Amino acid sequence: MSVQIHPSAIIDEGAQIGEGSRVWHFVHVCSGAVIGRGVSLGQNVFVANRTVIGDKCKIQNNVSVYENVTLEEGVFCGPSMVFTNVYNPRSLIERKNEYRDTRVGRGATLGANCTIVCGTTIGAYAFVGAGAVINRDVPDYALMVGVPGRHVGWMSEFGERLDLPLTGAGRTVCPHTGDTYVLQDGRVQKV
Repeated sequence: MSVQIHPSAIIDEGAQIGEGSRVWHFVHVCSGAVIGRGVSLGQNVFVANRTVIGDKCKIQNNVSVYENVTLEEGVFCGPSMVFTNVYNPRSLIERKNEYRDTRVGRGATLGANCTIVCGTTIGAYAFVGAGAVINRDVPDYALMVGVPGRHVGWMSEFGERLDLPLTGAGRTVCPHTGDTYVLQDGRVQKV
């Protein structure tokens, strides 16, 4: 298995791309990027220096993964979603030394046209709805929608909404996989 790179893509010398990855039309990967195995970079994706993209991530068309962004294994980035890396940018003021780290946990989904404000952590298997703006940390398995993003439910690893309250305690089973999820102390865990 090898890396598939479209002839229109630009891969700077030094970029690391894992086996089985696919790089589509008009992609630009900078020299300091580290990309795992089995990753798909859709048309017009930009991957900056000092980024880490885990195995089996899918980054859809028109997404820029800026410096200081880390995507763990299996993250889905929907079409035209946005990462930022400076909290208060100004064209006339140099702020490259103020980049804030953004981390997206294993298996999380970032819906089309959502915005992830820098300095946030998105939990494992969280689900950010299309068009949402995330400006604070998101717990594992949380379903976030709206502007600003608000927590409206919980999602299974399969990507289905779980029948759990937002707070308190509860237990439910994913109808697709039979996995059991428990809510306790504001956290969901698969047991």
